[in-house]
Amino acid sequence: MTADLDDQVSDAELVAGFQRDPETFHAVFERYRRDIFRYAAGRLDRQAADDVTAETFLTAFRTRDRFDPERGALRPWLFGIATNMVARHRRREARHYRNLARGERESPVDSHENHVVTSVAAQRLQPQLAKALMGLSQGERDVLLLVAIGQLTHEEVAQALDISYGTVGSRLSRARGKLREVIDQEAFHG
Repeated sequence: MTADLDDQVSDAELVAGFQRDPETFHAVFERYRRDIFRYAAGRLDRQAADDVTAETFLTAFRTRDRFDPERGALRPWLFGIATNMVARHRRREARHYRNLARGERESPVDSHENHVVTSVAAQRLQPQLAKALMGLSQGERDVLLLVAIGQLTHEEVAQALDISYGTVGSRLSRARGKLREVIDQEAFHG
């Protein structure tokens, strides 16, 4: 498929295509690779994000015959796989956040993670926000980062993580509350 044709093909048509002809799966990769990479890069370093992106699409390709459009859309399915791949890198992610919390820089200032943290609060809050992210449960962190970095809707997060819509809302609310406490403490003490 050409780039122009790819933009006109619906996800349902992509699914029907790759379930009939595995060679057409490249169109799924082309459509969603940037989104998956951006999400993974916000959770991990760039090299791990490359790995997670590749692993996500490899897993999606291998399990494409089990994809059921009745259970949800293609995009949240891919983000669900990516979230599972990130979980495999949790030790590296935890080490990364511990280093950020100590004020150490592991990645360039213009990395995706620094952009996300900077957009949440001023640069001086980065160590406190990293500590706050470490203090979130894995479920809260997954929901928060799928919304903040992956830009998924609540419905898409629910599909991606196979949890209820209400659980997404409550986890996101708790995560935001914990981050707000850190920001408020810094503003009061800063």
